[in-house]
Amino acid sequence: KGWLKLRSTKTPQTTATKSRGARAHDISGFELLQAWWRHHRDSCADSLARLLQTPLQSLLTWMVIAIAVVLPVSLYLGLKNIQQLGQGWQDSARMSVFLRQDAREAAIDRLFQTLKQNPEIAYIDRITPGSALAEFQRFSGLGNVLDNLNDNPLPTVFVVQPVVGMDHPEKLTALRQVIGDSGLVDHVQLDMGWLRRLHEILTLGQRIVLALAGLLSLGVLLVIANTLRLAIENRRDEIIVTKMVGGTDSFVRRPFLYTGFWYGLGGGLLAVILLLIIGYWLSTPAENLVNLYQSDHSLYRLNLGYIVILLTGSGALGWLGAWLAVSRHLQAMEPR
Repeated sequence: KGWLKLRSTKTPQTTATKSRGARAHDISGFELLQAWWRHHRDSCADSLARLLQTPLQSLLTWMVIAIAVVLPVSLYLGLKNIQQLGQGWQDSARMSVFLRQDAREAAIDRLFQTLKQNPEIAYIDRITPGSALAEFQRFSGLGNVLDNLNDNPLPTVFVVQPVVGMDHPEKLTALRQVIGDSGLVDHVQLDMGWLRRLHEILTLGQRIVLALAGLLSLGVLLVIANTLRLAIENRRDEIIVTKMVGGTDSFVRRPFLYTGFWYGLGGGLLAVILLLIIGYWLSTPAENLVNLYQSDHSLYRLNLGYIVILLTGSGALGWLGAWLAVSRHLQAMEPR
């Protein structure tokens, strides 16, 4: 029957017993599916009712799970906002390409068009020696001194802005190498120090979030497994009797699996509420900070997609923790 084992006996069967056995074997697959569905439905409702009968104990467990979920999710959202803010600093990763002073105008034009068609370059600006000298005179205060120069010492300069997504140090180094390989280029200036530091900080943050999420997920599993261990011990006699009348391990395990699911889902719901409160509390200073950096990016928030993933993951953790706990203890509860 799938979820129910019928124990056979060694006593001789009467004609009435055989007829009852024949009728039992005449149960259709649809009726078995209905019975299986009813047991799932009843187990789901009964497990939730049992949790609500002890609201304080259930709430404490839900709060522990919620805190374990809130910490890595908060760090993840904060890290995503820092990454997004870092993209707004990408203008600092632009390159200044200094050409050789003896380069011919036609060759400079060809190089300019070649770089302009490079898919890794968002835009490129050309600064002629005359405009560079005029700007230097205007801002340096040495206009009278520079007027006495016989030749313009400044070369032609290309200002190259990489496309979005080229803020990785290795990608910028490769693009710098491509531009510098041209025989017309004398020097490519790019300040990589701040970019490398930012990239390493973000990489470290990602690994910290992953490690913390793994540790806290393990903590959630242990909390749920320990909570259900006590519930299993309290219902030991009920489990043994159920096995004696033919209940399979999956039949006995099912209510506890739903209990673990409700623990995980309840903790996830509390985590969503806490994250929304924290997000609302931090939204104003965070937006002010973004505005100070003159960034037009919107902050990452707990949207519907994140909520669905969070609730699904919490429920799955609860189900897994319950399965580990029940599978371990059911083996020690065989009827004698």
